[in-house]
Amino acid sequence: MARHPGGASGPENKGETMGASENKALVRRLFEQGMNERKAEIFSECVAPNFVNHDLPGPAPGPEGFLQSFGMFEAAFPDLQVHLDEVLAAEDDKVITRSHWTGTHEGEFMGVPASGASVEVKFIDIWQIENGLLAESWVRMDFLGLMQQVGAVPS
Repeated sequence: MARHPGGASGPENKGETMGASENKALVRRLFEQGMNERKAEIFSECVAPNFVNHDLPGPAPGPEGFLQSFGMFEAAFPDLQVHLDEVLAAEDDKVITRSHWTGTHEGEFMGVPASGASVEVKFIDIWQIENGLLAESWVRMDFLGLMQQVGAVPS
């Protein structure tokens, strides 16, 4: 169990440990400041040097690879905004979120030319935190829905 300020140990309000609260704040910071506010330094502050996304692998490990993967989405959807809908669970070293992102398809994405379509894409993330940094991620994103919204496949 995490140690609390002042040396006390045990659960805080709502039965969460300090680690769970800090881990939720870490994910929220990545979404809000790193992705939505486009502060590149946040990726280095939140993402471990050996970070790996098991479902959307970056071209390199760590913050650089994460930023490059995000850049692929941002290039196609320059007004992309991530909306953290709900933290489903936060225990020990894992945080599970239900979220969606919105944007306008203004650039090529996965071989699909810009359509001008406004999109909303739902996803669920599982984050593994080690030493206060995001170390691993698994994401389930509605790519079929995205491709339907940009006209690449029929609805």
